[in-house]
Amino acid sequence: MSPALKDFETRALKLPAKDRAKLAVHLIASLDNMAPAENEHLWAKEADRRYKAYKAGQMSARAADDVLADIRKTFK
Repeated sequence: MSPALKDFETRALKLPAKDRAKLAVHLIASLDNMAPAENEHLWAKEADRRYKAYKAGQMSARAADDVLADIRKTFK
């Protein structure tokens, strides 16, 4: 995280809950309005980052069936 982003996050977290919620809605909406090509590029970049971290031993992995089973238990 860049220092500027960290500073912004620190200041945003000091806002009242109502203002933080409004900010979150606006930020999420801005992602929803992304061009499909840009969205695809960002997901590919994130997938590559995660794969490299996994291969370097910096991230663990779990079988998809186990993850889905845990989710199903949570929502029963």
